[in-house]
Amino acid sequence: MTVLDKRMGRRTLLGGMAGASVLALPGCTTMGGFSFVDAIRELLYLSSTRAFARLTSEGGYWDEGVGQLGLDGFLGNRGNILASILTSALFRDRLEDAFAGIAADASDRAAPMVADAVRVIGIDNALALVRGGPTAATEFLRGNMGNALVEAMVPEVGQAMRVAREPLVGQLLGQLTGVDVANVTNTFSNTVNNVIWQEIGVEEAAIRRDPRSTNNPLLIGVFAGSDLL
Repeated sequence: MTVLDKRMGRRTLLGGMAGASVLALPGCTTMGGFSFVDAIRELLYLSSTRAFARLTSEGGYWDEGVGQLGLDGFLGNRGNILASILTSALFRDRLEDAFAGIAADASDRAAPMVADAVRVIGIDNALALVRGGPTAATEFLRGNMGNALVEAMVPEVGQAMRVAREPLVGQLLGQLTGVDVANVTNTFSNTVNNVIWQEIGVEEAAIRRDPRSTNNPLLIGVFAGSDLL
């Protein structure tokens, strides 16, 4: 069993949805006994599961998304202050690890909300989503959820930053005189939000490219033959 498999097994990230039987709801549009509505729900379920497992794995969040932005992406152009704090690569790595932990926790909190949305949204034109681009279903889900994720994460992330066990976070925020911590929190939450959707889209595209790799009969039945629709 891989590390990813173990982590996915531990997570309750999709609100207890254990499989396709929970996701499968009656759909009117079918092909050869397959429901396109069910297929889109299953596609989003698997994409979300894989994305959150990667985002919350050790090093995953920074490796896949936020890390490449650097701390300036959250703290603005505060060169002099950052220079006085980030005096060594080791110090910066510790600080980034602390922020990565906060980001991973934010992803965990967001996961059940995505699960709920997958379960309850109406998919009026499932065939169009089957025929759509590589991230069509992810974009549809994000459009239906609006700002729900980031709005839920803002207060939680702000609290986490204030009480973070890693003292470097408190030291950093304490020395950033004149910086609006609420704005830092909002910027950070928006970045987490964007990376979540980006990574769900990455997983959706991968499933569409090779549905047989999922060993899921529904996804194989619909997406392996979607070019014929």
